[in-house]
Parts: sequence; structure tokens; C-alpha cells
Amino acid sequence: MYMYSMYTCIYSNIIYMSNSRIYACQLLSKLFPNLKSTTVHHCIQNCLTNFQYTKQKSSIQSYFSEEFIGIKMSSKRERSTKKKVAIVDEDSLDVEEKPVTKRGRGAARSKSSSSNAKKNKAIRHEANDDDNEDNDNHDDDDDDKRVETKGNRKDKDEKVEELPPAKKAKTESKLLNSIITDLLEINYDCDKLNKKGKRYNLKICSWNVSGLRAVIKKNGMDYIKKEDADIIAMQETKCDKDKLPNEAQLPGYKHYYLESERSGYCGVALYCKNDREPIKVKYGLNNAEFDKDGRIITAEFDDFYVVNVYVLNSGQKLVNLSKRLKWNEEFKAHVKKLDKKKPVIICGDMNVAHEEIDLKNPKTNTKTAGFTKEERDGMTDLLKQGFVDTFRQLYPDKTGAYTFWSYFANSRAKNIGWRLDYYIVSKSIKDHVCDNVIRSTVKGSDHCPIVLYINL
Repeated sequence: MYMYSMYTCIYSNIIYMSNSRIYACQLLSKLFPNLKSTTVHHCIQNCLTNFQYTKQKSSIQSYFSEEFIGIKMSSKRERSTKKKVAIVDEDSLDVEEKPVTKRGRGAARSKSSSSNAKKNKAIRHEANDDDNEDNDNHDDDDDDKRVETKGNRKDKDEKVEELPPAKKAKTESKLLNSIITDLLEINYDCDKLNKKGKRYNLKICSWNVSGLRAVIKKNGMDYIKKEDADIIAMQETKCDKDKLPNEAQLPGYKHYYLESERSGYCGVALYCKNDREPIKVKYGLNNAEFDKDGRIITAEFDDFYVVNVYVLNSGQKLVNLSKRLKWNEEFKAHVKKLDKKKPVIICGDMNVAHEEIDLKNPKTNTKTAGFTKEERDGMTDLLKQGFVDTFRQLYPDKTGAYTFWSYFANSRAKNIGWRLDYYIVSKSIKDHVCDNVIRSTVKGSDHCPIVLYINL
């Protein structure tokens, strides 16, 4: 028994260090070539029981029995029924997936795991704003999974032929939101004319980057340079000024950064081409409660204002809803005051899906941050002050047009998303807009960029 425990301990540590059960089997046999098959049998069975490596259990058993031991290792249930277990790819199982109903913006779950998903609903909040931005790198190192099924069972006494282990598909390890789109395939120009028959002469790009340093590591600045916008607005930069990497300094642009008092939280940035330098730049709302977070930059130009904003999120379980509604009033007063002087272009993450058409699963998200009645009414109220949602003006019935996708359940690949990012302009210049484009193929963040083409 002592020897079994020792071998089991060695085997367990090899698994822990290598994260490979097959490798551990090989190494154990090479380390102890004279080890009796029954001893190996017991220590591996002990490990499988203790660590519950159920998904690769059959693979290990099959490998060991064929390559090293030459004995059949089976579970108690298999021995009692004399049935052999087949291994199949998870992708071959016909499982219907359903969206998460309450938490998680458009996240999906399988029917077989719905009870567990209810306990682990994912809600879209400010992407761990309390953490440093470096934690925003999301790895997509999902290995092919294997599950055990009992198939082709006809009678109790009829033996089922054992299927060979399914071959593991080769998968590429990559960052979940790395820039994988061929940037050469994007049309960065716009041929559309506005209602006045004029082509655009001003191009603005807005992007919630969910961490400026993180998006730089994912080659996001390559896209920014290709877009070559006159004005670039970034939200949720989550980077202190003294920690800005050199790549954040775009040549040919004037840079304006507003950081949060809390390191790695919120933050916005504005880039203006040298020939589009603003007359004046204002940081914040003159409100101490909100200005400490670094949420808004207002740039005044000769004929218009640009407001780059990252609106407060209502948070998990709507803990910040009352604060969000107070923010709405402060922000509304700010842009109304500007609109009396010059036309206003509001761009950024408004953190609300205004209408049901603006998210994949409206029915199941009525109590989720970003789609509560209070937040939607706030957007309606803002538009009533003399502003226009340019995307819905141009594409009133377009569905599946989203700018945010949760990291949960591969939502982006399934296009289970929300339209949270906007260009909202004064009614006086609504007919000057040529186009509002959602760059949904550009990754690097849980949001995608949006581009406004306008003639002013």
C-alpha cells in the first residue's frame, strides 16, 4: 500500500507539472520499467478517482493497456455490465444551445448544462475595471474535449465493440480577441453621399478598446493606422499617463488623455490630426463625483463639438443604477449647453441598447444592466433634446448590428451581442451624415470600432 501511495504521488505531480495525463503515463513507465502491471493499474486508478479526470480517463486507460501494461482497466460499472465505453468528439453530439436569460449579454448555454448556467450567469459589467488593464488579455486555449457515451447498446447481454479513441483535432492557440482580420480586406473609404448630395470630409473612429496597452499587444494600433481617421476617440483606456507605451503615440496626431484617479480604471483618449487640432479641450463634467473616473473629453472645433464619452455602467445586480441615472442628467445638461452654441457629435460607449432591435435577446435581459427600462428611457430622453442616433437614422430596420459581445460562450462568433456604441449628433447636422459603419470584423476588444463619415 505504501508503494501504491508513492507511485500515485509521483504520477499526480507529473500531471500537475505537465498538464498531460498521457505524458505522465509514459514517464511513470520509463522511470519504473520493472514495475508490475498490477501496481501501475492500482496507482493510476487511484489517481483517476482522486482527481476525477473523467474526460480523458478512457484515453489514458486505452493508451496504458495497449502500450505498457497489456491488461484491460475498466470502471466498476463497466466490470459489472461488461460493457465497453466508446469515446466520441464533443462536437459530434447534437446539443441545442440557448442564450443565457438574465446575466451575460447574449451569452449562450447548452440545454444539457442549463441548470448549472443559471447559477453561473455572466453579466456584462465594466470588464473588471478594478483590475489593471493587463488582465484583459483573454486566452482562447480551449483543447478539444472528450466525453464518454454508451452507444449502440442493444441488449443487456450483447457486447458492444469498443471504438478506438477519437483523434484529437489540431487547434491553434491564440488570443480570444487578437486582430485576426485581414486589414487589407476592409474598405476604409466611403462612396455614399449625404442627403445634401455631398461626400464626407470628416472621418471619426470611436472604439472602446477595453485596455489601451492590451489592444496594442493585439496589434490594434495597426488597424487604427489603417483607418486613418481625422479624429480617433477611445474609451476604457485603463492606463495612467505615465504608463503609456510608445505605441500609443500616433505620429501626425495631437493626443489628449484623461485618466481615472484609480489606476487601471476607465479612462478616455482623443487623437486629432494636426490639421484638425481643436480650439479647446475640456476634461470632465465639472462634477467631482464623476470626474474622478475619467469618462469624458469635450473638444471644440471651428464648426462643431466632439464629445468622447464612456458612460457609467449600472453594474452587476444594478448596484450603480441610481448613480447611472444621475450621470444621465449631468450629461444631458452638458450636451444641451453645447448644442446651443454649435452642433454636437457624441461618440463612445453609451452602455445602453436603446431598442429591442439593438440586442440579440431582449426578452431575457430586461433586468440586465444596459437594457433596463430606466436606462432606455434615459436614451429616449436624450434624443428628445434635439439629437439623433445616426445609425438608426440610416438603418432603421437593420438587425444583427452589434458593437459589443460578451466573452462568455463564444458569443461573438455566434453574433449574440449588443449595440452599445453610438454616434449621436445634433438634429441640425443629421442630414450631413454620409454613413455610420460598424467594423464588426475588427477584434482586439469585446467592443468593435465604429466609424462616422460626415460632411461639415
